Amino acid sequence: MTTTPAISLSDVSQVFDTASGAVHALDGIDLDVPKGAFVSLLGPSGCGKSTLLRVIGDLIQPSHGTVAVNGHSAVEARKGREYGMVFQQPGLMDWRTVRRNIELPLQVQGVSRAERSERARQMLKLVRLEAFEDHRPRQLSGGMQQRVAIARALAFQPQVLLMDEPLGALDEMNREHLQRELLRIWRSTGTTIVFVTHSVAEAAFLSTEVVVMSPRPGRIAERISIDLPEERTDATRMSDAYFHTEASVREALHGVLAPEGTAA
Repeated sequence: MTTTPAISLSDVSQVFDTASGAVHALDGIDLDVPKGAFVSLLGPSGCGKSTLLRVIGDLIQPSHGTVAVNGHSAVEARKGREYGMVFQQPGLMDWRTVRRNIELPLQVQGVSRAERSERARQMLKLVRLEAFEDHRPRQLSGGMQQRVAIARALAFQPQVLLMDEPLGALDEMNREHLQRELLRIWRSTGTTIVFVTHSVAEAAFLSTEVVVMSPRPGRIAERISIDLPEERTDATRMSDAYFHTEASVREALHGVLAPEGTAA
């Protein structure tokens, strides 16, 4: 029995018209993401990673090709709230408390006050911020603010979570801590995650699969299945298996960056 992928892209291309001419951002993208997977998009700056994420999320209409989320068109999936999005900046409203920031998408949906309050409490427990529900965002660290943003995105229980470099602005210690937290949340919810990053180490540590993209126009250059234990800790980063995994991802990335006709 064939299982419908969480995300399916068929021959997706994206061309932007600019004052200086057409910019070919994506070309011929074919990609199926299984349900429950954690897939990272990795590639050089300008290769179209974020553009591809926005095409999946129906924030941009593809110039060519089709996008399906859980068997529905991207438009239907967006209207049906089948995915949440988290960006590099948390985008929290400082005049609302942490709990009320998490409740916001539920309030927009017309969910009752009692239900959205209960859902917010569940999400605060999930991201381990129960003690901060009445704080304002400015009173939290950057990492804590991103955990609130993740909780808000998960509040309406989406089946797919799209993340555009959500940890990129954090220092190394907070970034590694939040990577572990993100994996814990992923395991707890079973949500399918598509994650944009510039970091080879981050992609290798977090993912079930890394999709390496070529320089513009963005194409899929290589797909690397990550064979690490689902339970990943700081000890994982010190293991031989992780070292070889990171090396494989790095080699694939260097391969797309090598000048034509030279070795990677």
